Amino acid sequence: MTPLNTSVLLIYTGGTIGMIENTATGALENFNFEQLQRHIPELQKFNFPIDTYQFDPPMDSSDMEPDMWRKLVHIIHENYDLYHGFVILHGTDTMAYTASALSFMLEGLDKPVILTGSQLPIGVLRTDGKENLMTSIEIAAAQDKEGKALVPEVCIYFQNKLFRANRTTKHSAELLNAFRSDNYPALAEVGVNITFHRDYIHRPAHADAELRVAAALDDRVLVIRLFPGLREQVLRAMLSIEGLLALTLMIPLLTIYADLMGVLGGFVVGTLMLNLNSMEYANATVQMVPFKHVLIGLVYGTVFGVIVALAGCYQGLRCGRSAQAVGRATTTAVVHAIVGIIVATSIITVICNVLQV
Repeated sequence: MTPLNTSVLLIYTGGTIGMIENTATGALENFNFEQLQRHIPELQKFNFPIDTYQFDPPMDSSDMEPDMWRKLVHIIHENYDLYHGFVILHGTDTMAYTASALSFMLEGLDKPVILTGSQLPIGVLRTDGKENLMTSIEIAAAQDKEGKALVPEVCIYFQNKLFRANRTTKHSAELLNAFRSDNYPALAEVGVNITFHRDYIHRPAHADAELRVAAALDDRVLVIRLFPGLREQVLRAMLSIEGLLALTLMIPLLTIYADLMGVLGGFVVGTLMLNLNSMEYANATVQMVPFKHVLIGLVYGTVFGVIVALAGCYQGLRCGRSAQAVGRATTTAVVHAIVGIIVATSIITVICNVLQV
């Protein structure tokens, strides 16, 4: 169902789909959106307005970066109340990265954001771009009988299939069905009709949820895949990133800070409230807390910090977007962290006893 009051914003970032052949030179060039209807006259058959926004200049997909993701999110956020859906024309090489990023940056989304592109330019006779574009617009405008979007999430549409954005990868530079989703079913399949698999489509937990933009991105995150033959120099270069080093050192440093605050607190209480001599307190502290116990404390603190971080990240990445889901995930993370700390304490204690530390 496509109501008459529907409208779609078409955003062109660049990529193969927006290329046409220069009749004078034969070279492929980015088209201007004013030429779009001349190459795709079928757009006039839609019974709702389609507005356009074009990156100037258009970007090659290899140049896509987090700042451009922020720009796309800003465009969608600024126009969110004006349109029922959004279609983004994007180069195929980094489309899956952009789509996945947008799916996490647009929280509380209840409108379609469909990314599409093509393997062959729109100006080529056998182009796959025309069908991809037309169907993407139709999906972005599709609503149920209650006027709600049929696919209120970020998706990639390519070669007759609609995939969840953060489950999609590009697997071929030659085939027209260049994308696939290995670990999640297609949200829709296109033939004579568009078949939506509604059980697989994500919907906001609350109908009145507002769109929230999470634009604070950190590009100092690195995925390292270990493989036979990986050279030590290469791995060291990867691990030399400033942010990674800070993350590695932060937990033991926080443990030392907490120990120092404990000692300082004891000093304040001992000297001001119990009238102890400062030298007496220092000597007693040194005698009661041997250096090896400080080292063991650092080991405990580091292990506990890692356990808490892993439990929190694991539950946080799999929780839903509603307040109830976040509450359940928080409770579960706390319970798992406590259990992990108890187990780790037992293991470290046994090791210390065996080593007679």
